[in-house]
Amino acid sequence: MDADLDTLATALYVRVDDLLKSEPGRVPPRPRVGIMPKLSDAELVTLSVLQALLGFTSEARWLRFARMHLRHLVPYLPQQPGYNKRLRKLADTIGWLIAVLGRETSLFTDDVWVADSTPVECARSREAARRSDLVGFAEYGYCASHSRYFWGLRLHLVCTLHGLPVGAALTGAKADERHTLLSILGDLDFGAHRATQTLIADKNYYGREFEKTLAQAGIELLRPARKGEPNRTGARFLKPLRQVIESINDTLKGQLDLEQHGGRTLAGVVVRVWQRVLALTAAIWHNDTIGAPIQRSLTAYDH
Repeated sequence: MDADLDTLATALYVRVDDLLKSEPGRVPPRPRVGIMPKLSDAELVTLSVLQALLGFTSEARWLRFARMHLRHLVPYLPQQPGYNKRLRKLADTIGWLIAVLGRETSLFTDDVWVADSTPVECARSREAARRSDLVGFAEYGYCASHSRYFWGLRLHLVCTLHGLPVGAALTGAKADERHTLLSILGDLDFGAHRATQTLIADKNYYGREFEKTLAQAGIELLRPARKGEPNRTGARFLKPLRQVIESINDTLKGQLDLEQHGGRTLAGVVVRVWQRVLALTAAIWHNDTIGAPIQRSLTAYDH
């Protein structure tokens, strides 16, 4: 195994273990009587991050690889059904860890954020979509950036310009991006860090009441003017900075295999998406801690 990946795994395990011990209510409850698990929740979370960073979309293949190469980090490894079952139960814990690790970086207090959503496809054929356990949540949608229709979900992200996720939500493909963004921002205590915040988004984030709500929260929205609108303030900054969110989405899809999640149930898709967002967050958190020149670089950890 690569020394950089070992260092990240050790640092992440120690921090997650400390966090879960200080906040025991963040992990799924266990029966008072029974066999204690041989693999701790902190070890399981760390193992899932390594899986995403190393590009294993199959849990069975990942555990075979881990048994051969990761025994020095994780002495005990469960079978695939046990790994999958426990990981799904940790979905809320992983979502909480994304927020906590993000706040521990020097990047969280950046006064410029970018927002967008990206498709998370869950089926291709009509028959697969009709029979999927995701029916009722997943739905047909359209991705204007790539000019394609898809059946599945949308991952909504608010990130810093360095690519650090500071807020995220997973919704149906047709969910209103504006309502979802307001919900994400409502969970962020950004007012405690700065007086004003600049948010860069695309044309879909529009509306008088929507922008009024953002302004009341101390957020200045920069977006391209829609057809028939006059030129908006800050338009000259949009073209270079709007590419940042596309680059972040490309990292999630190209390097962390977001759309190859393999989930077949809602719980399975949710935890696999959060697993990849946590992997990105953990890499940035570690790069920020060690002073790496490029915080979003995963190159040191993907082999």
